[in-house]
Amino acid sequence: MGDVLRTIREFMEKEGIAGQDGYDLPSSPIAFADGAHYRIEIAGVERPSTMAAMIDEARKRQITIHRAIAAVGGSTHCDMGELRAMAQMARDEHIEVVMTVGHRKGWDVGAKEAASPEGALQGFRLRGSDNVAYHIADVMRSIEAGFRGFLVYDEGVLFLLSRMRAQGVIPPETFFKFSVFGGYCSPAGAKVVADMGANSLNPSSDVSLPILASMRRTVTIPLDVYIIVVDSFGGEFRAYEAPEIARIAAPCYFKFEPGASEGEIYKPWVSESWHADFVRTKVKIASIAMEMVARHAPTLRTSGPGAADLRPPVV
Repeated sequence: MGDVLRTIREFMEKEGIAGQDGYDLPSSPIAFADGAHYRIEIAGVERPSTMAAMIDEARKRQITIHRAIAAVGGSTHCDMGELRAMAQMARDEHIEVVMTVGHRKGWDVGAKEAASPEGALQGFRLRGSDNVAYHIADVMRSIEAGFRGFLVYDEGVLFLLSRMRAQGVIPPETFFKFSVFGGYCSPAGAKVVADMGANSLNPSSDVSLPILASMRRTVTIPLDVYIIVVDSFGGEFRAYEAPEIARIAAPCYFKFEPGASEGEIYKPWVSESWHADFVRTKVKIASIAMEMVARHAPTLRTSGPGAADLRPPVV
């Protein structure tokens, strides 16, 4: 290794960032508070009927769903009655919910540039102070409905929400998951969002095991790792890697989001019955990943129902 790379890597280590990807694939030295290595996260719980179908399928398959990503199409498409019904069901089942709020970049009248080939490279961040305010207003609407977890993909919004939480403007138990749309796939990026107040991070869907190991060396927040992802994000299905992901990245959430693309799946005019049927497939795939862990790494644990550190809605 040349002197320049050695200097850079030593500096990264001094700053608390892994200086090299973890090719030795060490076991994570940390876990969830109950000792579990992994938990289950189901994306795309769009309506109360979707939540009910997910809960029913999990009971049939005798698995625990720990976290749901709700209203990926945008919580502004749900009326207050729907939001409160979803919150109540999740509360009753002790499921942590991360709400995907509305007023996002694609909703802005200036979003056409983002649809261009080069404009898309700017990422999913909000444009201007008005749009930031609209976005946070939808967070507060969902807080009123009982939700305490929120998906964040804009560092400016994360900064503001973290300050609002610290200063009591929003409840202190509110938590933030940084989205895959942030594009973070390195330990340096993981440290940035963790230091800004993110409580978990969804890395890019194509992170390798060595990259996950380097991220785990750098941050202690849970890593939310796709086991299956929509085709537009790569379409990988990492069922047989699930045991290694849990061993290396603990504490982590296994994340399940099959399909063609998020743009096709989560439009609000997709029928409720379609979402109810589709979420059952997601629960089935989660049960397969859990089977792989049980077969190939039986010492690794998942949390049972009602883990004390989960933050379900408040109703």
